[in-house]
Amino acid sequence: MTLADDLREQMLAHQRGEITESVIYKRLAAEATSAQNRRILEDIAGDELRHYQAWRSHTQQDVKPDRLGVFFHYWISRIFGLTFGLKWMERQERRAQAKYKLLSAQISEAQEIIADESKHEAELLQLLDEERLRYVGSIVLGLNDALVELTGGLAGLTFALRSARLVALSGLIVGLAAALSMAASGYLSTKAEKGEKAPLKSAVYTGATYVVTVILLVLPYLVLGNPYVALACTLIAAMLIVAAFNYYISVARDESFRRLFLEMAGVCLGVSALSFAIGYAARALLGIEV
Repeated sequence: MTLADDLREQMLAHQRGEITESVIYKRLAAEATSAQNRRILEDIAGDELRHYQAWRSHTQQDVKPDRLGVFFHYWISRIFGLTFGLKWMERQERRAQAKYKLLSAQISEAQEIIADESKHEAELLQLLDEERLRYVGSIVLGLNDALVELTGGLAGLTFALRSARLVALSGLIVGLAAALSMAASGYLSTKAEKGEKAPLKSAVYTGATYVVTVILLVLPYLVLGNPYVALACTLIAAMLIVAAFNYYISVARDESFRRLFLEMAGVCLGVSALSFAIGYAARALLGIEV
């Protein structure tokens, strides 16, 4: 049977996608430390290879995997965690499923591939128990507290002090002290819960997240002379941090990015505006000139 050129091109594209994903899953399986995770990843790699062979039976042509795609998805999973990498890849597969449905009227195997892809998604939801996701609550605590407290504090200090260097110095002192306090609180609260999480690791995740956030938010005041321009850059940096973190959580936990982002961004900007007003009022009432 001779396939129409456009149909053949679609099938070759799907065929290339399947062999690419098979290679990705095989590489990730080889790195998995859990025997269960390794088995599931190997099973999925085998299914993707079977899908590739199903498309090949129609195209009668071999295709090579997308080496750049393999490299990219492999390192996304290694850097940001297996859960994030796989679920991000699953989002792409969902778009492929919609295309498969268009081919199912002409290619009988397309419907079977759709069923397999749905099974993959269900398996991946319960695939992993990653440390970074177990401690995401500690990361959220450090990140959210640093964003809300420090953006608000920097906004208030900007108008009260009107000196980029003084604001940077004050922000670093307050921020680093608060990081130690939050780490200690994280340790004690986790220890009191007596759950599966290790108190020391919880403290490290909370404190480290806080410190990194402090450095990123104070940095504009160290490199820019105008404190108001620095404040604007700090608020932009805060929104970028909120967006990046909430995108990660939305993918890893299948939650709404829009809801998470608007909630955290609204709190952060609201506190900053209120703190700026407090700084203005305090300076006017106390009559302090710096």
